[in-house]
Amino acid sequence: MARMKLTKRNVAAIKPHENKRLYVYDTELTGFGLMVTPKGSKSYFAEYRNGVGRGASTRRVTLGSTLKLLPDEARDLAKLTIADAAKGEDPAMKKKEQREAITVAALCDIYEERHVKIKLKVTTQELYRHILQNHIKPRLGTKRAINLRKQDVAFAHLSMKDTPSIANSTLAVIGSMFAWADKHGYVPEAFNPATRIEKFKEQKRERFLTTEELERLGAAIREGETDGIPYEVDESKPTSKHAPKTENRGVLLSPHVAGAIRLLILTGARLREILTLQWGHVDLERGILLLPDSKTGKKTIILNAPAQQIIAGLPRIGKYVIASDSAGQAEEKPRADLKRPWSTVTRRAGLEGVRIHDLRHTHASFGVGASFGLPIVGKLLGHTQLRTTERYAHLETDPLRRASNSIGNSLAAAMGEKPLSDNVIGINDAR
Repeated sequence: MARMKLTKRNVAAIKPHENKRLYVYDTELTGFGLMVTPKGSKSYFAEYRNGVGRGASTRRVTLGSTLKLLPDEARDLAKLTIADAAKGEDPAMKKKEQREAITVAALCDIYEERHVKIKLKVTTQELYRHILQNHIKPRLGTKRAINLRKQDVAFAHLSMKDTPSIANSTLAVIGSMFAWADKHGYVPEAFNPATRIEKFKEQKRERFLTTEELERLGAAIREGETDGIPYEVDESKPTSKHAPKTENRGVLLSPHVAGAIRLLILTGARLREILTLQWGHVDLERGILLLPDSKTGKKTIILNAPAQQIIAGLPRIGKYVIASDSAGQAEEKPRADLKRPWSTVTRRAGLEGVRIHDLRHTHASFGVGASFGLPIVGKLLGHTQLRTTERYAHLETDPLRRASNSIGNSLAAAMGEKPLSDNVIGINDAR
């Protein structure tokens, strides 16, 4: 059994045996040593007795490779390990348990199956599932859950700086997942590596369609449900010879797709509220939609006359107002999204980059701009708190315009100018 002071130079000079492992013990700390395999790989270890008396067994714990640890660093780790053993703990068993502990990826799957799918609303489920599978698992999945450090989470968050909204949502989901894991015994009590990490500042995006843009959007929808929206084919590709003739290249919108887009504009409802709307939730006689569940809970949506007309004219196929491909089948499901038709329509209307959710903003902007007041608009949108609607407060300009016109006319009269009508600039022009 070789002994020497384990220094960087001495460790580098040790040569391996051809047929067996070589163990070299440190002369400064009893129980600390170096193991060298026949192939030449070197790692530090700590030895201790598990128990007291002659029957106590000797155990050895690997501390790490010489490629990752300096001798003094490994010696400090050995001191801690030997001290833990002196207190009655079993460092080898503790390390084995850590090694067998679930990974972050496994925790993501358990959390999704036992919490997300059961406790969260459908739209929230989709967001959580996307973040768990596409952002948390690729960045942190291989790490053991109980070994995840705040630095690991902070670095993952920083790596997503170009998409601050998703980065902050990812941080929130990690925090929620570890709070759940704490409650159910998967990690130590009060262990949450996502706490007290500063979030990125987010710029709230507000996009309102103008009257002229709405006119183009309406024209594109009408073209899509009649002649079809033209599309182009890359003639340089070999498959282009199988494409339809130019006059036959058109994307047709089904009545349900066109109806869904129109209802989103006319009601200001959220996408999921329209796509999951069932005929049993519709009361055309009273002009309302009675939603049993939404993002803000049970909700009533007022149907204006154009929206009532849209719903009344839709073919009834299955239980959902906006029929999907599974309409009328035993396991009928609502339509998942409108991504492809929406992209086609906005491209044709010259509105690329406009989101479906911007239709909700547009509905609100017309309501506020017409001086209906924030509380009324908030109720129409289903906001539970006024501060949510206050993001549209800057659009409430009519009272200010009337005041400004009154002052301006008074000043013009004083200057001998002819007063102008308050209606020179209409609300739609101003927008």
